[in-house]
Amino acid sequence: MFILVIQRLLLEALLDIFYFPIWWYSGGLKTAGGWCWDLLKSGNEGLAPSLWLENIFVPMYGQYDWQGRIISFLMRLVQVIARTIALFFWAIICLALFLIWLALPVVVIFGLFNFKTKI
Repeated sequence: MFILVIQRLLLEALLDIFYFPIWWYSGGLKTAGGWCWDLLKSGNEGLAPSLWLENIFVPMYGQYDWQGRIISFLMRLVQVIARTIALFFWAIICLALFLIWLALPVVVIFGLFNFKTKI
């Protein structure tokens, strides 16, 4: 009985080793892509450049005179530009995380085969 359990465990471990790359680049890739997409959407919700753009012509603090409208427009324009640039960099970070997911097994295998110990 004990031998049967050990055989089954070794067989499952061997199958998992061979199935791992298939999972990493199929189901795991889909999961990682969804996670990165959700991270990008979260950044967009937090920065909300489109919300600032929608209200670009609305005067701030109820200042409906021409000076208040100009200052409000310029401040919101600066906010839209800055938040769009920040969202662009956030998208680059999300893409980098996704590319790291893609490259990680290759880098690990490359490191394992090129690892040299100093004695």
